[in-house]
Amino acid sequence: MVKPFVPQLVYVEPRALEYPLGKELISKFDNMGIDIRETTSHNQIRNLPGDNHFQKYRTAKSTLVVGIRKTLKFDTSKPSAEYAIPFATGCMGHCHYCYLQTTMGSKPYIRTYVNIDEIFDAAEEYMEERAPEPTRFEASCTSDIVGVDHLTHTLKKAIEFFGKSEHGRLRFVTKFAHVDHLLDAKHNGRTRFRFSINDDYVIKYFEPGTSRLHERIEAAVKVAEAGYPLGFIVAPIYLHEGWKSGYKEMFEKLEAALPAFARKDLTFEMIQHRFTKPAKRVIQENYPMTKLELDESKRKWKWGRYGIGKYVYTNEEQEDIKDTLGNHIKHYFPEAKIEYFT
Repeated sequence: MVKPFVPQLVYVEPRALEYPLGKELISKFDNMGIDIRETTSHNQIRNLPGDNHFQKYRTAKSTLVVGIRKTLKFDTSKPSAEYAIPFATGCMGHCHYCYLQTTMGSKPYIRTYVNIDEIFDAAEEYMEERAPEPTRFEASCTSDIVGVDHLTHTLKKAIEFFGKSEHGRLRFVTKFAHVDHLLDAKHNGRTRFRFSINDDYVIKYFEPGTSRLHERIEAAVKVAEAGYPLGFIVAPIYLHEGWKSGYKEMFEKLEAALPAFARKDLTFEMIQHRFTKPAKRVIQENYPMTKLELDESKRKWKWGRYGIGKYVYTNEEQEDIKDTLGNHIKHYFPEAKIEYFT
């Protein structure tokens, strides 16, 4: 069982203490006896303890920075939503393949933002622009927000904010099972709670520091019982020896656990494993012993949206993945909707 995250080291931007949540968090960490240091900016954490890159990287992953989100212009999101809404950046998990490895670069520490009312005000403006169309906000583009929320309750406040909104919808995805504090949030069905799931091989070898599959499924059942619309992201779909039986077993476990009512409005998203050249470099530096297969010669080259090429599976492999997993979803969850495969 992965214990809920507790930072070993906390940095705070002085201005964060002008916000109620900033004061509350620093007082909480002080009472927990955690080392608290000051920083001029959440983008400028230097001198992290550690003798080499390997140690510094691991220290960073257990460091929390309490700061202010200055940029309130939201990025347009992935296929799942119109906008990314920024409550946190960084993650305490150690997923070897994670794309945050390269986007976070030299800043793998976790940042939580305390000016949440300003973030909500910005969201309100985006919703007004698109009204009466609904606007979906994705809260997990740059972090696993659930992994830190038992400390901050930012996500809980966001769920209740969108629960009251007419045109807003919230979505996020997590690999953590620490959801109990979110079960009584007044969500009014406007938040889709998604879990990232994978077969046991991928979770065992590539997702250290995250909840195991059975824990995520148990948490998903609790979330469904709390009335949230539910979704699953199967990602990254990774071809390893025995992958077909591994993914079949994963769907069987899910099917055995999910109550009937939770299947009515169920979504699946499927994302194949991919990597870029810069990501490969960073992954091999951060996880030198990884078993992750990163051989470009076995992959197909594909241009990305932002001019950065990535290595994906070959067309035949992609068809095989799509058919195999798609058929399992149709078989075990005939009422579910497959939102996309990428």
